[in-house]
Parts: sequence; C-alpha cells; structure tokens
Amino acid sequence: METPVFLRACRGEPTPYTPVWLMRQAGRYMAEYRALRERVPFLELCKTPDLAAQVTLEAAERLGVDAAILFSDILLIVEPMGVGLEFSAGDGPVIHRPVRSGQDIGALREVPPEESVPFVFETVRKIRGSLPSDIPLIGFSGAPFTLASYLIEGGASRQYLETKRLMYQDSGAWNALMDQLVRAITAYVNAQITAGAQAIQLFDSWVGCLAPQDYRTFLLPHMQTLIQGVTPGVPLIHFGTGTAGLLELLAEAGGDVIGVDWRIDLDVAWRRIGEDRSVQGNLDPLALFAPLDTLRQQVQRILDQARGREGHIFNLGHGIVPQTPVDNVIALVDMVHEFSSRQT
Repeated sequence: METPVFLRACRGEPTPYTPVWLMRQAGRYMAEYRALRERVPFLELCKTPDLAAQVTLEAAERLGVDAAILFSDILLIVEPMGVGLEFSAGDGPVIHRPVRSGQDIGALREVPPEESVPFVFETVRKIRGSLPSDIPLIGFSGAPFTLASYLIEGGASRQYLETKRLMYQDSGAWNALMDQLVRAITAYVNAQITAGAQAIQLFDSWVGCLAPQDYRTFLLPHMQTLIQGVTPGVPLIHFGTGTAGLLELLAEAGGDVIGVDWRIDLDVAWRRIGEDRSVQGNLDPLALFAPLDTLRQQVQRILDQARGREGHIFNLGHGIVPQTPVDNVIALVDMVHEFSSRQT
C-alpha cells in the first residue's frame, strides 16, 4: 500500500502536491460541532469515544484535508494528577489546585494513561477504523512547558509570573515537574501510537514566552528526553507559537517536522531550522477572513517560499478561530492542493 502523502512529507520524501491539515480543524467554526456542543459539555465530548471520533471524522471528510487529528484536549493528561480541572464557560480551563512548590509537585499522582484516560485510546481506535487508508491520524499531547504553565498558573496567563518564579527560584522543583511530565507525555503518546495514531504533534503553545537561554537551560534537556522516548519510526511534529527566536533550539530538541507560526517567513524559518528537516506552516489563522483573492495570494506566497521542496506540510500558524467562515477553510484546502500540484 502506498504511503499517504502526509506521512511522506513528514519524512521529507517526494509528494505529488503539498499536503495540508489544520489545527483545530474540528471546532466551533463548524455548525455541526456547535449543534453538538449545545447538548454535550466539552469534557464529556472529549471523554465519549463515539462523539469524539464523530467530530474528528466529520471535519476531515468535509474539509478534504490530508490528515485527521484526534479530537481531544491537551489538559486531559493532567486531570488524573489530582489538580482539579474544570472547563468554565467563558473562562476556559481552570486548575483549582495549582502546583507551585516542591511539596505540590510531590503530591501529584502518576497513573498509567491506559488506566487514567482509556477513552482517548478507544477514540483513536474508532477513528482509525473509520478513516480511509490514505488519511493518517495524528495523535497529540501538550508539551511539558505548556502543561507545566497551566498547572502552575491555574489557567491561561499573559506573563507566566508563577511559572517563571518557580523555574528561577527552585530549579530542583522545576526539574522534578518536568521529569514527571516527560514520563506522562511519553507514555501517553506511545499509547496513542499503539492504539493506531500514525503521527504525533507536540503542542507547545506557550513556549514563546521563554528567552533562548532559558529554553536551553530549563527545557531543552527535557524535550530531548521526551522526543527520544517516542516510538521510533512514527513522525513527530514539534510545534510552538511565538518561537521565531527559538527555532534553532526547537530543531535541536528534536522532531521530524518543526511547526512554524506566521510571525516569520517560511523560507527564513526553514533555513534556520535546517533544510534537511520537514517544516509545517504557516498561514496566519486570521487570513481566513480575507477575501478569496487575498487568501489565494497568501497561500501562493507561502508555497512560493517553500519552492516545491520536499518536506513541506501546509498548515495554519495556530488553530482556526471560532468565527472563521467554514467555506473559506474549505477553499483554503482546495487552493493548497491546486496551486502546489502546478508546481510539482
């Protein structure tokens, strides 16, 4: 059986066109998803394999993308640690028992993911059993820094004050937390792979708040340990936002594919990452609100920067926002396929 185009691009192999998938491709911008969420709370949706598989499959089929991504949430892995996770309307995720000391970290529970989140792996099996053979399934996890920031801050943050306070003031506690998260994430993504995920993306949505030297000191060794522990042969996408100042370090940390956000030109990013590595990105998600003629120009610009090189996966620089017109998302996928086919 021929290897799917998305997986070939992850490995830097020739492809007949540039594959495309989109972060948050199953979400509130779709009427079907909004209708489901009117009757099912978010955490219940994530924990119900039939429903989570349904929204994953519906999005991939409707958009015509080259990969599906598991519908889940990065914080499901921390809920079993005993921190009191809640998704409150209008406020997003809240951690009721933030982790801010060595004593707090020592109290965190370690439970094998097969016991703590079995519904995730059942969802993976259901999706993989229903997807066409040429559409791979991407599993994912939050990366250690982003998960740690949620645990420490108690929710979203702008300054990451408590996170950096712990990092700077108690390196022993910080490293203990990183070690525990690396163990949990490694086991979690490998269990997704066992269940049928064919690629993994690590989301480090908040890591762009770090200075390069702090990334090197406080995070790089842990990321290297994590990435080296993922099942060999399964492509790993290493993605962060606000990382224009960290690209070389992300590449040093590892990953078959480095995800790039929209704050840097793709060709510049690729040179800094290393042109022997695959790259994913990097349209501004809000470009999906532009008139179609403008959107075409934006898509063509990114494809021109990739110059038809092997190893480019088209994606947004972050997730689709809820107000996005769904027809523009479908048009984007069609544009990528059409324009990149002309170049090959």
